[in-house]
Amino acid sequence: MDSSDLNAAGSTGAPVPGASTEKGTRPLIPGQRRPHPSESTSATTPSAPRERFWRAGRLEPMPIRRLPEAPPSIHILGPTVFLVALGVGMGESYMWPRLVLVFGPEIRWLFLIGVSLQAVVMLEMSRYAMATGESIFFGAARVFKPLMWFFFVTAILVYIWPGHLSAGASAFERVTGIPWQATAVAGMLLVGVVFTLAKVVYSLLESVLSICIGLLVVGTSVVAALVGNFADLASTVSGMFAFGHLPDEATSATWFPILVGSIAFAGPSGMQQMWYTLHLRDKGAGMGAHIPRIRGLRHAGEQESMPSRGFMFDTSDPAEMAKWKGWRRWVTFDAFVLFWGVTMLVTIAFTVLAQASARLDPGVVEVIRNGERDAALDAMASSFAAAGTPVLGTVFFCFIALIGLNATLGLFDSFSRGQADMTYFFVPGAKRFSISKLYGFFLWGLIAFGIAVLLFGPADGPAAILDTLAFLSTFAMGAYCVVLLLVNNITLPKPIRPGIVSNVIIAFAALFYLGALFYSLFAYGVVVS
Repeated sequence: MDSSDLNAAGSTGAPVPGASTEKGTRPLIPGQRRPHPSESTSATTPSAPRERFWRAGRLEPMPIRRLPEAPPSIHILGPTVFLVALGVGMGESYMWPRLVLVFGPEIRWLFLIGVSLQAVVMLEMSRYAMATGESIFFGAARVFKPLMWFFFVTAILVYIWPGHLSAGASAFERVTGIPWQATAVAGMLLVGVVFTLAKVVYSLLESVLSICIGLLVVGTSVVAALVGNFADLASTVSGMFAFGHLPDEATSATWFPILVGSIAFAGPSGMQQMWYTLHLRDKGAGMGAHIPRIRGLRHAGEQESMPSRGFMFDTSDPAEMAKWKGWRRWVTFDAFVLFWGVTMLVTIAFTVLAQASARLDPGVVEVIRNGERDAALDAMASSFAAAGTPVLGTVFFCFIALIGLNATLGLFDSFSRGQADMTYFFVPGAKRFSISKLYGFFLWGLIAFGIAVLLFGPADGPAAILDTLAFLSTFAMGAYCVVLLLVNNITLPKPIRPGIVSNVIIAFAALFYLGALFYSLFAYGVVVS
């Protein structure tokens, strides 16, 4: 019998007819199987029921519990709103339109590959989180604890830089004249206060991001329809299928690192997919329903007791597997309708705007080539204004500022959530503090460092911070694809492991991201541009 099999009965720890005891083994009833040694059991007396466990790695085994019923597959709100808020960010509204202005809409086939890979990654990240209620970081520790610490350090190296908020603040400066540093600092302080006062951080953030994303999607689509024409739309859509189109200039030392970073920004970049597993847990998706939610620092004293590990359901029980399939349908709708669909809709709107801006100001392409990277924002603002009134140019910069704020809300929460999770479970002595207090510590530490960088750091303007963040994110993405393959195929029971197609796609994603990164390094000697 495979070590992945679970005993078909007693998934809640209730009395199991015929279960083995410490005094001996009772005969099995028809159709029942004996527990495999990989399932730990315990009992205090021969007649007491035994709680069963699923062993994964050398960490504490997971007790078997009931899987909650799945909600309807078709829905509007959910943890995907965090990935949409991060996916519909500076890559879609700024970096890819800039590439379209320089290389034409045919370059968007690389965007299609990037966002489609991320949709599959999202599905596979959710597999472990919903099956166990643990984060992917905990799963990595079950495979090999240094893997988890690698991501702990990577998160600090990559996400302490306030790139998204800086770019949004730069756009806001064009509207108000307020220096972007001052706006960015105020924005970070606002985020910190809001998260500190929230009773349940997840619930507040889901509501706020849903409203912001709705405004952004509707607003950009309406303006793109006013400014663009059918030819712009047709070339935008057809450009997604111009596979293999890669102008010589795109592979130069100047543009290739930016192109690689933009592919990473096609959707949520870097470790954001890993943090998504924590949002699934706070949403109560799958076995996450058995784990308490993180509270704001003001309400940290109300934090429920956090279990020391996750849980597993009985994968040999047909009723449990039916519920599992319901959860997979729920998250698949999230991945391909909400995440992939909304991200694609917004980037189409911004690409149409970029093409319209090139018609209105043909010289903008040469300006961008000469190093004026922010010129793309000015050109698309002109497209907004061309819709009928100069006021719309101001509206465009407000959209960019809103995108920067959206991304900052998501990133600051996600970074703090991930670091707190790893610290709480794996740093000796950390459990003296509640996970909500650790969340607050990392949140305000991130804010303090971000303010110091903006006011006193070596940052060469918002665009430089963003390009650096994008390229460094590529390495994290390649690495987490490797970890995802290991976690899902080693720690999960066989009936719920990914199939061959999913494994091949994730392996391709790892090669795609890491291959592009190291090609840039060895071919051009350029790591960050």
